[in-house]
Amino acid sequence: LGASAGTIVFGMEDGTVSIFGLVFGVAATTNSNSAVLVAGTSGAAAAAVSMMAGAFLESETDRDEKKARQKRLETDLKCDPGGVDTMLTERLTAVGLEQPQAGALAGAVRDKPDELTALLVAIQGGTEADNNPLERAIWMLVADFFAAAVPIVPFMLMPVAPARIASAGITILLLVGLGIGRGIIGKRSLARTIIETVSVGIAAALAGVGIGVLFNNSYGGS
Repeated sequence: LGASAGTIVFGMEDGTVSIFGLVFGVAATTNSNSAVLVAGTSGAAAAAVSMMAGAFLESETDRDEKKARQKRLETDLKCDPGGVDTMLTERLTAVGLEQPQAGALAGAVRDKPDELTALLVAIQGGTEADNNPLERAIWMLVADFFAAAVPIVPFMLMPVAPARIASAGITILLLVGLGIGRGIIGKRSLARTIIETVSVGIAAALAGVGIGVLFNNSYGGS
C-alpha cells in the first residue's frame, strides 16, 4: 500500500475530476436522476478500466526497460569492465558525490561484478522488483472507480437540484484531501497542492457544464 500511494492518489484524482465534470455537465441540462446516473456510472466504469489498462502497460514497459538496462550493464561489464567502472564514477559524481567519494565507492565494488551492476541499476532507477504491473493496475482501478463514485452518490439519494449542491460539496472535500495527499507524497506546500487540486476539479466541472449547456441549446435537448 505504501509503495502504491502515488498511484492511488493519482487514480483518485483522475476519477474525481473526470466524473465530476461529466456529472455536472449532464446535471446542468436535465432534471432526470436516471440520466445523470447512467452517464456517471458508465463513464466511471469506462474511465477506471482505461486508467487500469494504462497503468498496467506503463508499469510493464518501465519494468521491461529496467530489465533491458540491467542486461546491457551485465554485457558491458563482461566486455569492458574498465568502462563500466568509469561509468559508475561519472554517475555517482552526477548525483552529487564528490570525486574522491565517487572514486572510493567505485573502487570498493570494482572487483565485484554483481555489486557493481546492482549499484548502477539502483542509480538508474531501481530494479523490476519494485514495479509490479498487475498490483499497480489493480490499485489504479480501485482508486479511480471509488473516487469517481463520490460525485455520483448524491444523485442516487435526492432530486437533481439539491444533489448538485451535495455533490459539489463532498467532491470538493475529497479534492482537498487529495491535495493534502499529493503534498505529503511530493513534500510540497500543502496550501499550493490543495489549491491546484481543487482548481482542476472546479475547472473540470465548469467545462462539463459549459459543454453540456452548449450542446443542449444547440441540439434542443432537454
